Amino acid sequence: MTYDHFFSAALASLHQERRYRVFADLERVAGHFPHAIWHSPHGRRPVVIWCSNDYLGMGQHPKVIGAMIETATRMGAGAGGTRNISGTNHPLVELESELADLHGKEAALVFTSGYVSNETGIATIAKLLPNCVILSDTRNHNSMIEGVRRAGVEKKIWRHNDVGHLEEMLTAEPQERPKLIVFEALYSMDGDVAPVNLICDVAERHGAMTYIDEVHSAGMYGPAGAGIAAREGALHRVDVVEGTLAKAFGCLGGYISGRGDVIDAVRSYAPGFIFTTALPPAVCAAATAAIRHLKASQWERDRHQDRAARVKSVLIAAGLPVMPSETHIVPVIIGDPKKCKEASDILLAEHGIYVQPINYPTVPRGTERLRITPTPYHDDALIDTLAKALVDVWVRLGLPLRNHALAAE
Repeated sequence: MTYDHFFSAALASLHQERRYRVFADLERVAGHFPHAIWHSPHGRRPVVIWCSNDYLGMGQHPKVIGAMIETATRMGAGAGGTRNISGTNHPLVELESELADLHGKEAALVFTSGYVSNETGIATIAKLLPNCVILSDTRNHNSMIEGVRRAGVEKKIWRHNDVGHLEEMLTAEPQERPKLIVFEALYSMDGDVAPVNLICDVAERHGAMTYIDEVHSAGMYGPAGAGIAAREGALHRVDVVEGTLAKAFGCLGGYISGRGDVIDAVRSYAPGFIFTTALPPAVCAAATAAIRHLKASQWERDRHQDRAARVKSVLIAAGLPVMPSETHIVPVIIGDPKKCKEASDILLAEHGIYVQPINYPTVPRGTERLRITPTPYHDDALIDTLAKALVDVWVRLGLPLRNHALAAE
């Protein structure tokens, strides 16, 4: 008996709904980011990347590359297994110390990815709190949603960034019942920011524990890049800070940081930590180098914000439907999954611009978009070229523009 038809039907459904994902075969070139080589069906072609989560270009920074090469040469490629079996490689110890210091916490614990750190961290913390109820923002990332599900405890979903609704839910719970509030500092699809201090106010009134996801803000906001909570002066009020090493820090891995006993308990009970191979020493050393550099250097953050502001200004002036955002995320709304994919394909094939389409379930149906993420290395000429290419695509696909100034040039 063959089961292939079930898988074929599942794939056909994705194609019909315009949700089938196609990955661009890209080759980044160190020292030339955001320029890359696209291995297209017709051969190698130069492209400019406009949707990378390597927000500050740290994946190509000489200090980061140098730390990785030196450590790999000295210690080898792999970690040798789980930390329980093979011991903890010393660069990983240094990395966790650096992360704890970054967020002003007693300890930190590194996982193989930001997804795993959320999925495992939330589930383990909630399971260790007797009769815990989790209160989760409705727009939390899939990794957080999966962590809530894996916890197997009661959950309540509060309206996005609606602190009043959160308080209503907390008020209905006994004061003595353990409560865990999980939310993101910066929501990566819309670019909006959580009211961290207001959430902490409510948490403190009702005796709740707070867990913040700083994946899209650590390294980029706050003093030394400690994140949105630090920028808002609320870092000491948040119980657990979760983040990634794969975005602003340009490497790989995820982590949580908090009080010593909390982190040690997760280390001791979390299957997603205990039974998986540790990060290799070279990756840990590279991430540590990135964190240390961004603690001391403000240039990347300032330049990043300047570039994001200019992209928004130029695209809005061109009449493109840019969703308002106070952060570095620049969503350009299309609202149709087919046209969103077509826009991405035209940009890549005809303009040498790579922007991945964002469709359901990543965003709600009807809000399909191109998610543009400027970096410090997108200069004025690249921004102007992007705007002209987008206007060309909008006109060709019959998408609404507020003006056609660039299209007439």
